[in-house]
Amino acid sequence: MYAFEFQAKPKDGRIEIPAEYQDKIAGTVRVIVLSTEKSAATSDMIDQLLEHPIEIENFTPFAREEVYERR
Repeated sequence: MYAFEFQAKPKDGRIEIPAEYQDKIAGTVRVIVLSTEKSAATSDMIDQLLEHPIEIENFTPFAREEVYERR
């Protein structure tokens, strides 16, 4: 059994095996993927909404009193 390590960027859900390893592969292979957390690379949803707020027609935000009103 051969084990080798390389870095790659997936394209359309596929990882290309470097040419130098292709002749060592036969039959079924075992794949282990190690990746950085996606959330670290993408902006937070709150930040995104603050940058690009959703505009809703006829929207009236709550007044401060309404927010803290107890029912």
